[in-house]
Amino acid sequence: MKTFDYIRPATVSDAIAAAAEPGAVYLAAGTNLLDLMKGGVTRPDRLVDVTRLSGLDRIERLPDGGVRIGAMVRNADLAHDMDFARAYPAVAEALLSGASAQLRNAATVGGNLLQRTRCGYFYDTASACNKREPGAGCAARDGENKLHAVLGWSEACIATHPSDFCVPLTALDAVVEIEGRSGRREVALEAFHRLPGDTPERESVLAPGDLIVALRLPSEARGFSAHARYLKVRERTSYAFAVVSAAACVRIEHGTIREARLALGGVAAKPWRARAAEEVLAGVRPDPAIYRKAARAALADAKPSGDNAFKIELAERIIVRALMLAAAGTPQRIPALPASPFSSVPGVLHDA
Repeated sequence: MKTFDYIRPATVSDAIAAAAEPGAVYLAAGTNLLDLMKGGVTRPDRLVDVTRLSGLDRIERLPDGGVRIGAMVRNADLAHDMDFARAYPAVAEALLSGASAQLRNAATVGGNLLQRTRCGYFYDTASACNKREPGAGCAARDGENKLHAVLGWSEACIATHPSDFCVPLTALDAVVEIEGRSGRREVALEAFHRLPGDTPERESVLAPGDLIVALRLPSEARGFSAHARYLKVRERTSYAFAVVSAAACVRIEHGTIREARLALGGVAAKPWRARAAEEVLAGVRPDPAIYRKAARAALADAKPSGDNAFKIELAERIIVRALMLAAAGTPQRIPALPASPFSSVPGVLHDA
């Protein structure tokens, strides 16, 4: 492993100043970063440890009914917060479907947003990867690519974003709070991650020194709690990233879908908000035929990036299944196999 400097700043402003230097990265739990460093994929000159910064590990209920989640809140703590799980069940289910219990106990909310792709060619330093080394090429284009992107990809990169947590957050209009050299700003999570284009090494809107300090979910997101599910198809039920996933949240009144929120994971370099599908669902009665129409709208622009045409149909089917589960009602308890299509926990019918 490359020799690096280690800094533990006392304040957010000190952290930003230290991390703004070339070659510096933030260290929180390190569940992804340390693996990348050990493999020589990432070789920082400086680690800026933010684990001791005060005020970043709180879950705060806001006066308007929303919630603010500090960037250092642990994934497990958030998922097991009963009030949060009842208000945002799809988010809690997504969190509990990711990684292992040990990793969820360590991993942080802010770090989850900044996970790097799990593309094998990115991790293999002997392979060409534009994300790791701009201009090197993309070995995945002619390699093993069945799990790669079908939406938003470019010739420069066909990798996917690995987060489960970010998918329902994107569907529910989460906002990222960022502190930087120019002060504080807010960015919608839907706009936080970048598609690869010609610069796949630029994965988010963060500038040097920028620090994620919190996530915020608006009060409106609580209105979907009665009909919200996250569904994830993976190659094995435990310890695997999504081949395709979907967060489906609907608001049903008097037998009609008044509003729908839908996002996909495992299909692009960012969590993919399916707004065209949401428009199809608004104002209609829940019905499998409508779900299939919405699924086709969500994948209308999809195209294979390699040997992965199956992911387009799989994504459509996962959308239909997720919408059926959401319409049936959020379970009173999160299933023993969170987000798994093999879970036998039925929904509970809710209608306003």
